[in-house]
Amino acid sequence: MSFPEKVYTSKELKAARTLIDQGYKHELSIDGKSDFTKKVKEALEHLKTADYYEYLQTYIRRIIEIDGMTQLRETEVSIWANKFAVDNPVDAASLFVQKASSMHEYMQGKLYYGGPAEKRSIAKRVEFLEALKDKSKDKEIKEECERLLKLWKDSSL
Repeated sequence: MSFPEKVYTSKELKAARTLIDQGYKHELSIDGKSDFTKKVKEALEHLKTADYYEYLQTYIRRIIEIDGMTQLRETEVSIWANKFAVDNPVDAASLFVQKASSMHEYMQGKLYYGGPAEKRSIAKRVEFLEALKDKSKDKEIKEECERLLKLWKDSSL
């Protein structure tokens, strides 16, 4: 059984969920200009450092550069991102984790958008930043994680 091209109908969702439950991982692809692709690849390295790359591969198939608003395209199992969303690779990596968390909830049939769902996906993003800060050996990456964690803490007050 191959992963459905779209995950929209209940049949497609069931097939996707079955494969994921069996350990399916996507061959993650990046579509965009060279600078975008370079920044996304840097972000993916941070995901690997924090041991979140497989999590992303489980729920996201493609990261695509667009000119519009960055968003999860759940039926396409993709993240549409603009160049500004990936400008900071540490923040981009945490954004990808947040979108993968929303995709996970979509696959489980849960309400994956709105207040409580947004809080859960942000908590996953913060969890990633903590993991990256702990596992990275790069002082600048650790400092950037601390800066972003402070912003998330301040914005949740």
